[in-house]
Amino acid sequence: MTGTLYGVGAGPGDPELITVKAFRALQDAPVIAYPKKRKGSKSYARKIIDAYVDPSEKDMLGLVFPMTKDPAILEREWNATAEAVWEKLQEGKDVAFITEGDPLLYSTFIHMMNVMKDKYGEVDMKVIPGISSINGAAARLSLPLAEGDDIVAIVPARDDYEAMKKAIEEHDCVIFIKVAKVIDLMLRILKELDLTNKATVVSKVTSEEEVVWNMEELEGAEPEYLTLMVVRK
Repeated sequence: MTGTLYGVGAGPGDPELITVKAFRALQDAPVIAYPKKRKGSKSYARKIIDAYVDPSEKDMLGLVFPMTKDPAILEREWNATAEAVWEKLQEGKDVAFITEGDPLLYSTFIHMMNVMKDKYGEVDMKVIPGISSINGAAARLSLPLAEGDDIVAIVPARDDYEAMKKAIEEHDCVIFIKVAKVIDLMLRILKELDLTNKATVVSKVTSEEEVVWNMEELEGAEPEYLTLMVVRK
């Protein structure tokens, strides 16, 4: 009998923000799959769940997801990760694939799910939702994201001045994710719209490494990858 693949949301960073259902999945699944870096620091998702998983009691399956846009490399690496997961499932073992935030919101699990469906259509997959960094930021900053008829947008920040400006102008609240790489552009837009005092930037929200940035200190700074900006007009 083939095992079940679980997409498990581990929350934004604070281990106490993991759900009871996610905790049970981590306890029950014999295999824990997690995104792994080739070099450098430990997987962020793995850090979140460390308090709940004893590696000596689990099959810890680290999966490498290359940071490249080369389609040939991406296809090769994604096929390799899917095969590694499928091998465990064929052994009849359930696999809990952990991801920071929510599995179906800008998550690595989405692509994993699609590749598994394409290659192994009969795979049983279940998703356990998690608290996203967006919700974590709102709670941490005591910042309501929407009320009444407010319109909210979640926008992956990119190097496109007009598109980023338009997103702010057309919505009551915008959450820009992955904002670190274009932080200077975003600061310029905020200044031109006179909205700098309506924006907040936070990195690794709710975690022990959390940084709530002083907007005046951000220009020329290099926030880490897991950084978002909330603009609430």
